[in-house]
Amino acid sequence: MNLNPSQAEAVTHTEGPCLVLAGPGSGKTAVITKRTEYLIKQHGVPPSRILVVTFTKAAAGEMRRRFEQLTVKKYPGVSFGTFHAVFFTILKHAYHYSAENIAREEVKYQFMREIIARNRIECEDESEFCGSLLSEISAIKNSSVSIENYYPIHCGKDIFVTVYHEYARYMRQNRLIDFDDILVYTKELLEQRKDLLAAWQNKYTYIMVDEFQDINQLQYETVRLLAGDSANLFVVGDDDQSIYRFRGSKPELMLNFPKDYPSARQISLSVNYRCPKEVVELAGKLIAHNKNRFKKVIKSAQTEQRQAFQCRQFDNVQEENKAIIDLIRAQADSGGSYSQIAVL
Repeated sequence: MNLNPSQAEAVTHTEGPCLVLAGPGSGKTAVITKRTEYLIKQHGVPPSRILVVTFTKAAAGEMRRRFEQLTVKKYPGVSFGTFHAVFFTILKHAYHYSAENIAREEVKYQFMREIIARNRIECEDESEFCGSLLSEISAIKNSSVSIENYYPIHCGKDIFVTVYHEYARYMRQNRLIDFDDILVYTKELLEQRKDLLAAWQNKYTYIMVDEFQDINQLQYETVRLLAGDSANLFVVGDDDQSIYRFRGSKPELMLNFPKDYPSARQISLSVNYRCPKEVVELAGKLIAHNKNRFKKVIKSAQTEQRQAFQCRQFDNVQEENKAIIDLIRAQADSGGSYSQIAVL
């Protein structure tokens, strides 16, 4: 594939930290897969020393598929995985965990119901209350906040502290961990066992993180441990696309990356290959109102100016629905396919 200058700069970056600001439709997956190939072919990096981390199993699978399509010779040793999958691999080697040690949702809820009953905690909807407590426990673990400094939303502090510790005791007694524990235990293990940390640092000498704007505090601290002093940490993301703060992501970690790594190279993938020129220009004007962000100018690879969208205002839902139906009919009557139409 042909690379533009900023893509080529990112692909050929080798040693040390690098922050790649990847705007929408800018070819970030291509950059990660091409850089993986570049490290192997041009610098002789053993495939097993390369770790590519993303946030969903589907994304990791797609990244692997794209990489395998790219290379004629197969390199099965490259690790593509989610944070949870990579960290659970570390725990499996240290503690001999298996999938059976990961608590199912129904088991977690059953533990919580028993805790509520034993402590005679009153609530209107038990299932909803259990879910709320589990969400708060998850938030604490992912933020690295101590229980003493946390102020709960759904019940009093004393009750929550009791629930928190009893839930942890239930999990330990049954040798179970949840997905948040995978992150917590991995960080604790690497901090406490310098020999194991050194072994995993030697295993993964080049680390790439996709969708970096979605990372949380615990994930970031652990991946920094793995990167070690060599700091071959290549992170790709777009602070303007961060939407998961409600589940613990901290886009400010991306904004502060140049402070954590003052020597980091910063590269902006500023060409959008996906959207029409009009969409890119107007979206850029809108997102520019965000206050805490990396300033960037995204340009469309498409030079043709055309009406890409319309804005309409309606007096009521009925008028809106009728207009949508008329648009769909008009598209179908002009030869368009229903399968190419989406209503959000």
